[in-house]
Amino acid sequence: MSRAITLKAAVADVEALCARHAIAISTIEPLASGGTRVVLLNPTGADRIRELMKTKIITAPIVRSPLHMARQPQPRYR
Repeated sequence: MSRAITLKAAVADVEALCARHAIAISTIEPLASGGTRVVLLNPTGADRIRELMKTKIITAPIVRSPLHMARQPQPRYR
């Protein structure tokens, strides 16, 4: 399964859910079409989020901002 999930939820709600269940986030971004795209660090965490938010998963094509890479924090190793 993919580690990336698109959800009909606010970024803050997804972050809070992941923190509550100790699920590590690789990257998270708001979607231009509404909702949130989150990539988890491991497939087990992604499966858990899919179980917890099964009614909020977006299956239709999404529109991402062309600037999504510009919003990512700089890697710590540079």
